Amino acid sequence: MFADRIAAGRALADLLVDRPGGPPVVVGLPRGGVAVGLGVAERLGVPLDVLVVRKLGIPFHPETAFGAIGEGGI
Repeated sequence: MFADRIAAGRALADLLVDRPGGPPVVVGLPRGGVAVGLGVAERLGVPLDVLVVRKLGIPFHPETAFGAIGEGGI
């Protein structure tokens, strides 16, 4: 559907460009979200911030998460 995750982010940004409100905040999570966030941030002309988190997984389902832990245990 998209050439890569950056292209997907640009397509998402096209849907967000006319939203009301102040300037958007774009945050990307590692393992795929940073590339999508980069596409959004580039298209909207805003900075990209990266939030490093650790996935909280569900036992016996390694690809499924139920939450995340950020810096300082947040």
